[in-house]
Amino acid sequence: MRSFGLARLALVLPLVALPLSGAAQSAPKVNRYGNPPTMRPAPTAAAISARDLQIRLYQFADDSMQGRQVGRFGNKKGTDYIAAEMKRLGLVPMGDNGTYFQVLPYHLRKFTTSSRVTVNGNPLAWNQDVVAVPGQRAPRPVSGAEVVFGGTAGDTTTQISAADAAGKFVVLLPAPGRRGAGGPQGPQAFGGARFGGPQAPNRFADAAAVATIDLDDLTPAQRAAINEPTVASQIGAPRGAPPGAAPAVVDTMAMLRQQLAALQPQATFRITRDAAARLFSRSRFEGVATGTKGGTVNAALDFVELPTEFARNVVAVLPGSDPVLRNQYVAIGAHNDHVGFSTPVDKDSLKVFNDLRIRWRIANNMVQPTIEVLSTFKVNMDSIRRVHPVARMDSINNGADDDGSGSMGVLEIAEAMAAMPVKPKRSTIFIWHTGEEGGLVGSAFFTRNPTVPIDSVVAQINVDMIGRGRAEDLPGGGDDFVGVIGSFFDSKDLGETVQAANRKQARPLALDYKFDVPIPAWPDYNNLYGRSDHFNYAREGVPIAFFFTGLHGDYHQRSDEPEFIDYPHYARITTLLRDITIEVGNGPRPRLNGSKPARPKPIP
Repeated sequence: MRSFGLARLALVLPLVALPLSGAAQSAPKVNRYGNPPTMRPAPTAAAISARDLQIRLYQFADDSMQGRQVGRFGNKKGTDYIAAEMKRLGLVPMGDNGTYFQVLPYHLRKFTTSSRVTVNGNPLAWNQDVVAVPGQRAPRPVSGAEVVFGGTAGDTTTQISAADAAGKFVVLLPAPGRRGAGGPQGPQAFGGARFGGPQAPNRFADAAAVATIDLDDLTPAQRAAINEPTVASQIGAPRGAPPGAAPAVVDTMAMLRQQLAALQPQATFRITRDAAARLFSRSRFEGVATGTKGGTVNAALDFVELPTEFARNVVAVLPGSDPVLRNQYVAIGAHNDHVGFSTPVDKDSLKVFNDLRIRWRIANNMVQPTIEVLSTFKVNMDSIRRVHPVARMDSINNGADDDGSGSMGVLEIAEAMAAMPVKPKRSTIFIWHTGEEGGLVGSAFFTRNPTVPIDSVVAQINVDMIGRGRAEDLPGGGDDFVGVIGSFFDSKDLGETVQAANRKQARPLALDYKFDVPIPAWPDYNNLYGRSDHFNYAREGVPIAFFFTGLHGDYHQRSDEPEFIDYPHYARITTLLRDITIEVGNGPRPRLNGSKPARPKPIP
């Protein structure tokens, strides 16, 4: 589920001392939920089962998937797995050009090896002496630019003036603590932001280029990786001023310069100390004073934008059995992405800390704990080390529940329905949207560029986080809990179908509708209706029902792993979702409420 930038204070505090339970004193083969730390792939069957969901989710939320972040290779791996299963099940591809994939317009941007940088006509070794940092667009030309030493990055007291930098090839020492930054991943553009690498100060905005001396601590492979994109991006529209904001005084010339700079940004380089010395025609760089002039630089930078498969919706159809109604579709979907990887932490102490935090929140009406409250939480590291003598460092946000559980639940439903001897009258479109965490971009792309007519989609069932929902995860949680959002709110017909399908279950679930309206005391639960992929279908007039089981303590944490999922509960919810999909596929087309949304009926 998409986050609204809530503070994750637990990750910045030192983990200090809470005794673990006695069960944790020996390393069990399964944890307190009865789940192993890992599970090997195995065949799955048509019947929906907790075992099948385990087999699928342990694969889909494995560390090898790298957190499945949109625009990264891990997202490609995750979508490859889903598409392979669609092919195995014999579902009809409904993506681009007869494939299961609808590829979003993400691009990898880099400079080719034909790029060159020279000083006084002498070349600097590309990707060895000098590396150009790719951005969102091709940089402005560097032609006949005089070299000048501009001082230290980030320290204006050491730097030359903006006037002295204008039109020059400015060389900077790295800011303190930034030497060698970037590492093997390289600084790449993602979502309009650059990770790592030198950032040109504002006073150098009119410079021809800026080069920072910080390559020496990097290996040859790390230097080359700076220009090898690992993260794809798409260019977003600029945000306007907030509503009601007073109009700003417009400097038309300054605005024009800003627009030109955005269209053709300044070239940014990283160089070695030896290359810096050559720029000033010296044998050593040491001793060069701020403002010293050097040689003349020319650069031929061959910038390319390459489309990528790092951002894909997966779309497949199970054709309906009725010759007329098969041209209508019941959509059921989940999001295939998560939030990738980040700084390594000790996964065991993090899990204990997150359990403490959510326990405190449940006892305190779900308010966010303050720094002072968080500082009172104690994690007994001695107890953890008796079980795990060596820290198990983890940097992968696996997203087992968010939204591995929804994705694999939809896949389990697809296998179950593909095995039905008589299919529902309407066709079923299974869709795994990408980029939900990046702003619902995959569902927005599909609803604006649908591979079936959008007005032929009679309902959309959205599945986002259905793997937890225990009493320890949120108030009101338990073995029967499932949250339902938007069904009665948008369509009384769809809401009643959901309830009817639930009543037919061997053990009906407790459908909880409280998230249809804001809960001011629960800040991270507000506006759930607008935070997952169903929202874009609702905007197109498609009746929706959104199912989820709560934002637990491991939400968007490196501890959201398959071993903490409640698989029996997960299987019951998945079975209900299959039955709802079939009921909508065979029943009357759900009608929208119109101007007065129906309110949920009480559950007996």
